[in-house]
Amino acid sequence: MGQLLRIHHRTEYRYDRPVAFGPHKLMLRPRDGHDLWVEDAYLTISPQAETRWFFDVFGNSVAEATFHEPADTLRIDSELYIRRYPVEARVRDLAGRSQPYPFEYSDEESIDLLRYLVLQNPDEAGVIGEWLADTFPRRPRHALDFPRKLAEAIHDAIGYSAREEMGTQSAAETIARGQGTCRDFAFLFMEAARLCGYAARFVTGYLYDADGAVGGGATHAWADVYVPGEGWIEFDPTNRIVGGGELIRVATTRAPSQASPISGSYSGADAAFLGLEVEVTVEAVDAAGTGATG
Repeated sequence: MGQLLRIHHRTEYRYDRPVAFGPHKLMLRPRDGHDLWVEDAYLTISPQAETRWFFDVFGNSVAEATFHEPADTLRIDSELYIRRYPVEARVRDLAGRSQPYPFEYSDEESIDLLRYLVLQNPDEAGVIGEWLADTFPRRPRHALDFPRKLAEAIHDAIGYSAREEMGTQSAAETIARGQGTCRDFAFLFMEAARLCGYAARFVTGYLYDADGAVGGGATHAWADVYVPGEGWIEFDPTNRIVGGGELIRVATTRAPSQASPISGSYSGADAAFLGLEVEVTVEAVDAAGTGATG
């Protein structure tokens, strides 16, 4: 049956006077798959907006909201009821099941994975390579075990630090500072994995009920790596989670800048932005979707 989860994501922007809102793109609804099924989805926007749904270049579900009246507050409420079917990550029995590392993708795979193999910031290859040599000198010999150990190395070497500012640090910035948010952890992991020959992509979504995990109460970020013979597998270096049911995918992209849950603009003469509030709750519910089970 899988586990039924309710996800409530509330975002509120406040201004000191009414402003006009430009179109906003909302990346809040997952796509159905064999590991995740959307049973119900509700989107409430104030002030009232017209919404148009489409799939982006990566196949993510995106809503574009268009506004016709000014307001001093913009509220966006997303409520999801999803059924999660965790796919067991095949990391316990590596011997004889995983291709050796280093490896080569097939010709067809290489064509399709090309953009996920190239570093976002190729000028940082030297810095990342030196950091890997110091931090991750003992490289596993199995293609599936390699990214798991890489995620653990990043988890141990980089300190988690919440940051209110938008955006993602480059891999070199995270290395230099020795700390970052979940987005920074994910991007450093991606760039390091790409430098080591893996295709990697950015994932944004939510985190559910992970004991001692970091990233609850807000959107979360991690990475997918394409492992030969295994396909795309989730790696969360912030929490050392591999393919776990705690990770609830909403969107996957080539770069972090393409995975903003909410993006848009406003205009207003001399209007001042007063603040942003975000609240995310993820809870298990009963079969009818009417109450928490724990």
